[in-house]
Amino acid sequence: MALSRNLWQHFNPNRAPSHLQTSVMVWDKHKLMIDLHVHIAVSSIPRTPGLPVGEALRFAALNGYRAVGLILRSSELDMPPLMPLAKDIKRLSLHANIEAVLGVELVHIPPALLPEAVDNAREAGAGLVLAHGETLLENVEEGTNFAAIMAGVDILAHPGLIDEQAAVCAAERGVALELSCAPRHAFANAHIIRMAEQFGCVLVPGSSAAAHGEILPPRLRDRLYRGAGLTGEAAILLQHNARKILQKQLVC
Repeated sequence: MALSRNLWQHFNPNRAPSHLQTSVMVWDKHKLMIDLHVHIAVSSIPRTPGLPVGEALRFAALNGYRAVGLILRSSELDMPPLMPLAKDIKRLSLHANIEAVLGVELVHIPPALLPEAVDNAREAGAGLVLAHGETLLENVEEGTNFAAIMAGVDILAHPGLIDEQAAVCAAERGVALELSCAPRHAFANAHIIRMAEQFGCVLVPGSSAAAHGEILPPRLRDRLYRGAGLTGEAAILLQHNARKILQKQLVC
């Protein structure tokens, strides 16, 4: 789903943000805050956990976010056409003072079938494709992290204790690793940060929010990330990595 042009100055890679001139992370209510992983539920796709689209946009905006990834969970290989939903999201976001990109999170898909699922999600119209990574508190099949990276997802969500092979592959293929602020997924954040620093992986923010209270205020989210060891320029780059992913959806 395309982003409108009114935030082009925020996304212009040739424009150096002034707050990158310091290595100290200072919360700034005027900076562009992004959450790439907010779950939505829609009537056309039953049994999908999450917030109604309008509520997701409203509460994200109220909490200071300027752009969000609205994510549908899917445990199936085939996806219904998503373009009608993408058009609805675009209209709603224009009046909610927040940008939005429609995406799909592939959940508990057998690793061998992830390439097919990724292709089907993109053909259906998903702007972002995430895979449900090997988070610690769920019995995600071993090998999902590596298979999702090889399948070409945009973001590996909450990858848990990601190993060196998968981290190297993610860095080489440009697959972003999600740094989750969801309590159930955040236990391995310090490990994910260390692996990203060691192997050059891209980190992006995500909440896996499926209720109003799970969309954290930016100040609280930044403190959670700092507690896991993300400080200085690395913390600032977290937002800029998210911007680069959203740039792919920008139509000039």
